[in-house]
Amino acid sequence: MAEAMTLTVGDREVRLSSPDRVYFPERGFTKRDLAEYYVTVGEGAVRALRDRPTTLERYPEGVEGESFYQKRAPKHLPGWIPTGRIAFPSGRFADEICPNEPAALVWAANLGCLTFHPWPVRRGDTDHPDELRIDLDPQPGTSYPDAVRAALELRELLAELELEGWPKTSGGRGLHVFVPIAPEWTFPQVRRAAIALGRELERRAPERITTAWWKEERGSRIFVDYNQMARDRTIAGAYSVRPTPRATVSAPLRWEEVPEARPEDFDLGTMPGRYAAEGDVHADMEGRAFRLEAVLDLADRHERDHGLGDLPYPPDHPKAEGEPTRVQPSRARRRPAEGD
Repeated sequence: MAEAMTLTVGDREVRLSSPDRVYFPERGFTKRDLAEYYVTVGEGAVRALRDRPTTLERYPEGVEGESFYQKRAPKHLPGWIPTGRIAFPSGRFADEICPNEPAALVWAANLGCLTFHPWPVRRGDTDHPDELRIDLDPQPGTSYPDAVRAALELRELLAELELEGWPKTSGGRGLHVFVPIAPEWTFPQVRRAAIALGRELERRAPERITTAWWKEERGSRIFVDYNQMARDRTIAGAYSVRPTPRATVSAPLRWEEVPEARPEDFDLGTMPGRYAAEGDVHADMEGRAFRLEAVLDLADRHERDHGLGDLPYPPDHPKAEGEPTRVQPSRARRRPAEGD
């Protein structure tokens, strides 16, 4: 096994240790393959990450080894990789890396980073998201085609609200749709917008789509994971490699591709050819910034007309004003009545 090599990425030289280490045994892909992949798709991946504080999902020994999420910038971070300071729900702070050029992706790949998880904010203003992210998550008994159907219905809803979304595969079983927005709303407000979209989809197709936070209530439906818009929740960045045996990637799609494309079509081996032929199919997201007034008005109508207020936050978040109980429904039913 080669001890080390150097890759030229733009005008930088990036050292790669143990380049022949196999990261994906089923496919035989090595660390060098991973690094060269990020060189190939680098501009598209950086477009999705630029100036965004980013968590690194690391597999130093490959997908069959131990893994961890690295939120704080690693030690010995090169001076040419900037950071952004983010606040966790606890109030504590951390400086996360902001991969602003392809060389930064290769540097992280050398640490075993497969997937980049960017925050929906820019480092200049980490309290106001500039992306509304909708995560369509298939539950047991459903499949990727069910998520496709929900995504197409979401596209229609967004159009009604004068919004536009950009779809991509998760690299797993689900679909993501990103809406670039003006950074004028807080995390709770943007999360409320995600809830409103999910509830409206659920109202129109209650047998197929749900916003139920508790798994026991979701059934065989597509879950609109609204809490992906809670502070400190992130979604895999575009072109990120996922820790699957096939080395699938989170693939940006055009809407006309959504009905026929499948997650397994896009992996570390096939995406370079697609990128060379098509370029970054989400490049036109740059510079777009939609407004949320219409979808927040929808949230107001849900609350006014149907009594639908907030939904539970993740367990590591402080209790929010107006948030319902976080007790699992089946456990709540087993509790004795007061005075028993």
